Amino acid sequence: MQGSANLNLMIKAARRAGKSLVKDFREVENLQVSTKGPGDFVSKADREAERLIKEDLMGARPTYGWLGEESAPEDGADPTRRWIVDPLDGTTNFLHGMPHWAISIALEHKGEIVSAVVFDAAKDEMFWAEKGSGAWMNDRRLRVSGRRAMHEAVFATGVPFGAKKTLPAMLADLARLMPACAGVRRWGAASLDLAYVAAGRYDGYWERELQPWDIAAGILLVKEAGGMVAPIREGYDILEKGALLCSNDPLFEPFKTIIRGE
Repeated sequence: MQGSANLNLMIKAARRAGKSLVKDFREVENLQVSTKGPGDFVSKADREAERLIKEDLMGARPTYGWLGEESAPEDGADPTRRWIVDPLDGTTNFLHGMPHWAISIALEHKGEIVSAVVFDAAKDEMFWAEKGSGAWMNDRRLRVSGRRAMHEAVFATGVPFGAKKTLPAMLADLARLMPACAGVRRWGAASLDLAYVAAGRYDGYWERELQPWDIAAGILLVKEAGGMVAPIREGYDILEKGALLCSNDPLFEPFKTIIRGE
């Protein structure tokens, strides 16, 4: 596995935190039957994973900035570089004992994501990419799918939970898209949805109300695997607004037209 010093540092940090999370994940099934439930335990596992990642990354690059889900953001002495980290994407899956969750680590340089790691520790699938060097899963080069027909394509998304205001928009998306495609999946981990588009497992993905740590690494994976990425609303900044769509090139225009309701 060849990469820059920063990428190798990211992979090492992801593996260390992944080992900790896998150990904790084995305990979740036992906690499901307890009166208290596994919620507090999983929250501690999440925070511990971020602590390990931050220790590795900031210990090696103390001048970089930091944006993580479980801790306060930090401005670095080097204002051009920032780590963007989700220590446990797919917390609800983890909480319910479902092995579909990931660690997401991205490195931003001058406002652009230049290195990315999404580690599915439960399946030992390490997705990684660097700008200009392609996207990979372990030692295999990734390419987005080659499907050209919407009726053959499978898409992924995230359905809003609770009282999120984007639920009506999502239901309208589904009403337009589902008659045109082969299916829609909702697996509950945005970083892995993007990694699966990069790997050709999904043909496209869209979602709203995401955080930068959910999608920063995955966006680079898709781009480096030959995919197309755009905001759901023309001209919006994806990381700032947290709303994006992506797919392979042949499906991009019809998919974008459907999701945007054009």
